[in-house]
Amino acid sequence: MPEATLRDRAKGLLGASGRSDVPPFMVMDVMAAAARIEAAGGHVIHMEVGQPAASAPKAAIMAAHAALDSSRIDYTSALGTPTLRRRIARHYREAYDCDVDAERIVVTTGSSGAFILGFLAMFEPGDRVAVTVPGYPPYRHILTALGCEPVLIETSSDTRHALTGEALLAAHRKTPLKGVLVGSPANPTGTMMSREALTSLISAAESAGIRFISDEIYHGLDYAFPAVTAAELSPHALVINSFSKYFCMTGWRVGWMVVPEHLVRPIERLQQNLSISVPTLSQIAAEAAFEGREEMEAIKRGYLENRRILIEGLPRAGLTKFLPADGAFYLYADVSKFTSDSFKFAGEMLERARVAATPGIDFDPIHGHQFIRFSYARSAEEMHEAVTRIAQWLG
Repeated sequence: MPEATLRDRAKGLLGASGRSDVPPFMVMDVMAAAARIEAAGGHVIHMEVGQPAASAPKAAIMAAHAALDSSRIDYTSALGTPTLRRRIARHYREAYDCDVDAERIVVTTGSSGAFILGFLAMFEPGDRVAVTVPGYPPYRHILTALGCEPVLIETSSDTRHALTGEALLAAHRKTPLKGVLVGSPANPTGTMMSREALTSLISAAESAGIRFISDEIYHGLDYAFPAVTAAELSPHALVINSFSKYFCMTGWRVGWMVVPEHLVRPIERLQQNLSISVPTLSQIAAEAAFEGREEMEAIKRGYLENRRILIEGLPRAGLTKFLPADGAFYLYADVSKFTSDSFKFAGEMLERARVAATPGIDFDPIHGHQFIRFSYARSAEEMHEAVTRIAQWLG
C-alpha cells in the first residue's frame, strides 16, 4: 500500500470529531497558569475560579464517613436515592413555600450532568436555544457539542443584565427558537432577576412554545433580594441546581433537576445509559448537607463582607465600573479604560500582581474583551490583599 495512503488513513484514525471542537473553558487555563507560578514559589490570590474556599458542611462529611465505615457503596436508582429526592422536595417547601413532587426530582452529576441530560431530553440536533451574554460558557459549548445552535442574546444595564420577554420574542421572530436558558443569580455578573421579571420572561417563552430552563445553582447566595425559583412559576420549566456553590461541595459532583412530569422517564432512560447513577457516597453526603445550613449561612455572611471589600476597594484601585453584584460570589468589572484585551489584562495581572481572575471573553465573545470576572469566595484577608496588589499594579 502506498505510503501516502497509509498516512491519510492514519490521519483519519487520529482526528477528533467536529463536535469536540468547542472552545476551552478559559478559567481552567488561568488556574493552570496560577499553579505554575505557585509551583515556582509564588503566592497567588485566587479569584479566577467559582469555587468556595470553605469545606462541605460537617454533617455531610460525617455522613460520608459513616457510610464508608458501615455500608456497601452500590449503584442507586438512576433518578437518585428516594430519600435524597424527598429531601430536595422538602427543601422547596422550606425555602420557597413551593410544593414540588419528589417524583419530579432527578439527582445529577453536578449541574453539568443536568445540562447534558436536560438538553438531550428537550432538544434535537439543529435546534436553536437562546442564552444570554455575558453568560456561563459551557451553556454554549455543551449545546454545540450536542449539535444544537446556541443563540446569543445581549443584555444591558437597562434591564440589570437580565433577559426580557421582548428581547426573547424578537430573537424568536428572526428565526424560531426551541428553548431558552437563564441563570439567576447569574455567572459571571452576579445579577438577579426579580419575581416580576422572571414571571414575565417565562410567560413570554411559554406563549411562544419556547422551552424554559432555569439555572439556579447560586440560589441561597442572594444579597439584594430573595431569589425566586422557576419551579414556583411554571410546572413546564426545567430547573437545575447543585450542591456545589451554597453547600460548598464542588468536588462531590452532585446536583439535581426539577423536571416537567413528561420528561422524567426520558431523562431516567438517558441517565441509565450515560452514567447508571450519580455516585452513591455523594448522594448520602448531599442529603445530610441540608442539616448544615447554620454553617453555610455563616459562610454566606463572609461572602457579603468580601463583596463589600471589593465594591469599596476596587474603585480606589482604579476599577470604577462593574455590574450589580446581587448574588452569587462574582464581580464583573469593566477594564476598558486599561485595555481592549481582557485575556492579556488577566495574564499581566497574574504575572505582575499575582492576582488570578478570569477574562470576560470567556463569558461574552461580543463585549467580553472589556471585562474581568473576580470571584470573592475566599477570605476577607485575601480580598483586602487583592485590592492592595491591584492598586499597586495599576497605580
